[in-house]
Amino acid sequence: MRNFIFVSPHFPVNYRNFCIQLHGNGVNVLGIGDTPYDSLDYTLQEALTEYYRVDSMENFDEMYRAVAFFCFKYGKIDGLESNNEYWLEQDARLREDFNIPGMKPQELSVIKRKSGMKKFYAQAQVPCARYHLVTDLAESLAFIQKVGYPVIVKPDNGVGAVDTFKISNEEELRSFHEEYPRHIQFIMEEFVPGDIYSYDAIIDSKGQPLLETGNHTMESIMDTVNNQTSSVFYIEKQIKEDLRQAGRRCVAAFGVRSRFIHFEFFRLTKDHDYLGKKGTVVALEVNLRPSGGFTPDMINFANSTDVYKDWADMVTYDSIRSREGAEKYYCVSVGLRDNRNYIHNQEDIHREYSDHIVLEQRLPDVLATAMGENLYLARFSKKKDLDEFIRFLTDENA
Repeated sequence: MRNFIFVSPHFPVNYRNFCIQLHGNGVNVLGIGDTPYDSLDYTLQEALTEYYRVDSMENFDEMYRAVAFFCFKYGKIDGLESNNEYWLEQDARLREDFNIPGMKPQELSVIKRKSGMKKFYAQAQVPCARYHLVTDLAESLAFIQKVGYPVIVKPDNGVGAVDTFKISNEEELRSFHEEYPRHIQFIMEEFVPGDIYSYDAIIDSKGQPLLETGNHTMESIMDTVNNQTSSVFYIEKQIKEDLRQAGRRCVAAFGVRSRFIHFEFFRLTKDHDYLGKKGTVVALEVNLRPSGGFTPDMINFANSTDVYKDWADMVTYDSIRSREGAEKYYCVSVGLRDNRNYIHNQEDIHREYSDHIVLEQRLPDVLATAMGENLYLARFSKKKDLDEFIRFLTDENA
């Protein structure tokens, strides 16, 4: 590994750490972004061999010229990545145009859409919700006749919980069909009664996991966004074995290589006629990038590691350092909202949990919609202490 292009090295802000660790491994890190060089954090400036500023990262011609410049100046490019869902398709196109190793558009296209993921789940022998690609009201009614209310509708090709709705009756269904944007292909899925878990891993060039962990989300992002409630999820101290095996089978089925991934699953909270018994692991969604926000840092706190270096070591050496015997913890993220009437204030939180809080931050609007305005990350050895922390922060006045 000699020359590596990192797209958008400045955003999100913690992604500069991927560049810093690549640089530490002796790699020429070549950045492309839309912010002025002088605005970059100095640690990122030092990690970048060179930075190419474009006016708009949405402009493919500009991005193409940036990569062409780096190819001309530095020779063969050994890798190109953003680790960002928004740029996945553009990353793949640039790799194809410049013959850079990694996932190409054809490989990405078959799993980019939620409907396209279904056949791979079948290959992995992991059950998933039945679905219908939204066309007209009659076909939606026929689908619901088979699976029943409620159903979930969301863009077939979309990120996060944007434009995701839960439809509970025919009145809501008719309203959706009258109002939804016709230029977006929506997918309708049967409702899955389950808690949300993830399988997060760094995968080597042979499709083998070098690091495995996972989180548990207390409430779906869809519900958190739509209801504007507190956002709570935590990294598990130990990933459950059935979830680990489901994750590994999906990695094999999807043909994942040399990537940091975030696969989402349900664990059924009650028996389901089609999906299986209570406790069954059910596929939800595949994300070919790290989990968003501060989750990489939470994985570090929970696993006593540095996933930015782990990823850089995977890219550079196709391996990561051993962490046998490393202390394991629960690491929780609690996002509190300005519009909620919480019992305990910031002073109360500091008094009770200052020894456990590892990060506290006021979030920008772009993140606050999903996560809340005030973020707390905390680490605990025992589950009961984690649960008490969540209650202390999120309990509201009647």
